[in-house]
Amino acid sequence: MSVTAEAAAARAPVTHEPTRRRLPFEIKMLAPALLVLAAVSLFPFFYIIAMSLSQVKLIGGISFSWAALDNWSRLFGDGAVWASWVRSIVYFIATVGLELFLGVTIALAIHEAKRGRNILISVVLMPMFMAPVIVGLLGRFLTDSTYGLYAWILRSLHLYTGDILGTKTAAFAAVTLMDVWEWTPLIALIVLAGLASLPRSVLEAAAVDGASYWGRLRYIVVPMLGGVLIVALLIRSMDALRYFDIITNTTNGGPADATKIVPIRLYETAFRFFDLGYAAAIGLSMLFVTILIANGFMRVMKARGLAR
Repeated sequence: MSVTAEAAAARAPVTHEPTRRRLPFEIKMLAPALLVLAAVSLFPFFYIIAMSLSQVKLIGGISFSWAALDNWSRLFGDGAVWASWVRSIVYFIATVGLELFLGVTIALAIHEAKRGRNILISVVLMPMFMAPVIVGLLGRFLTDSTYGLYAWILRSLHLYTGDILGTKTAAFAAVTLMDVWEWTPLIALIVLAGLASLPRSVLEAAAVDGASYWGRLRYIVVPMLGGVLIVALLIRSMDALRYFDIITNTTNGGPADATKIVPIRLYETAFRFFDLGYAAAIGLSMLFVTILIANGFMRVMKARGLAR
């Protein structure tokens, strides 16, 4: 009898209770902060999208009237905005390129220094700790045609006698060099950290084998610093596209729109002409370009095996 009962029990279908998937403890602890962060970041993002598809009126309070793609069609047909994008690209290439070249050069010089390295690092990093607004005010003071030190030096050397911030080419070059002066130390600091992590045994072995300094730099140091340089370029590229403070305090986009890059155009559209719907479209286009550049850098890092 017992055998029959056991066989029947064996043939009976086995019912499994549904298992509940529990969230890990870390997710539960981070959930409140993640929800707040999502609310703080996602709400403005979708709000700006709604603004870009509307005509925003401020009289009697903020009100939206549906405009479909009018702001976007206006953006793609606006020659002034396209001209600002061209200036932004030229500025981007000039600043990031100069900062990379000077930053690597300064980092290599400091790395090879035998004495006073800490003092050199402190002096080099000083511009980076200044607020961009202060850098703009200082640059405007030093380039003033009446009492500016740089203007006086250029006149004394017979290199340039005009108004630096009053001429198109000179003004663009001036604001570019101000940004280079402030943010080259950041590239130098990142490259110094990368140089400190290089295996000394490899460099010493190359020196013993007779490789010159330039040979070691070209075939060993630069390839091993490739990931560090890409990260440094990514950080500076994201910031260069939002360049605003120094131009606002020196030329405010002038003379004759020579330094009016896209962020200055966006600020002027939003807070001077109060065309907030069109300004939202310009801002979203900047976000799109920033994402494209970031994805480009990430593809390069993945190709080099530096990211997943």
